[in-house]
Amino acid sequence: MSVQTKKTKLKKFLAFAPLILLYASTLNEFDFNYLNYKYFSFNFPFILIYYWSLKRSESLGYGSIFIASLFNDVVLGFPIGLSGLTYFIICGFAAYLRNITLRPDMVKDWLFFLLTILVATSINYFLLTTFFSVNVNYYDLTGNIFFTFLLYYLFSYIFDIYQRFVFKEQTND
Repeated sequence: MSVQTKKTKLKKFLAFAPLILLYASTLNEFDFNYLNYKYFSFNFPFILIYYWSLKRSESLGYGSIFIASLFNDVVLGFPIGLSGLTYFIICGFAAYLRNITLRPDMVKDWLFFLLTILVATSINYFLLTTFFSVNVNYYDLTGNIFFTFLLYYLFSYIFDIYQRFVFKEQTND
C-alpha cells in the first residue's frame, strides 16, 4: 500500500511540473553566451505557455502565468506587466486554436505557433521601442524567434510523452 501512495504522490508532484518549469524558466533567464553561440537563444516560456494552454489548459492557470510574467519582468528589467501582456496574447492564440480545431495536427499547431510568437513579439518590442525607448537588436530578436519556432516541435514531442506518462492520456498528434 505504501508503494501505491508513493506513486500517487509522485504523480501529483509531476502534475505540477509544467508550472514549476514555467517559474524556473522565468526566474532563470539563461542564454548561451558562454558557449560562444552568439545568435542562439530561444524563449522557453513561450513554448511552455503555448503548448500547455493548447493541450491542457488547466495545467497552467492564468493567475500563475501572470505571476510568472511579473518575475520575468523583474529579471529582465522590463516595465511591469509587459511580459504579462505577451504571455496572455500567447494564451489567447492557443485558446483560439484549441476552440476551432476539430482534429489536432502537430504541423498546424507548429505553424500557428509561428504566427503567435510573431504577433506577441512584435507587440512586445513595439511597446518597448515606442513607449520605453529601448534599443532592440533585430538580429538577436530574429534568431530568438527562429530557434523558438524550431524548438517548439522538439519540446512538443517531449511534452506529449510526458503527458501520456503522467496523465495517462493519448494525444492526438
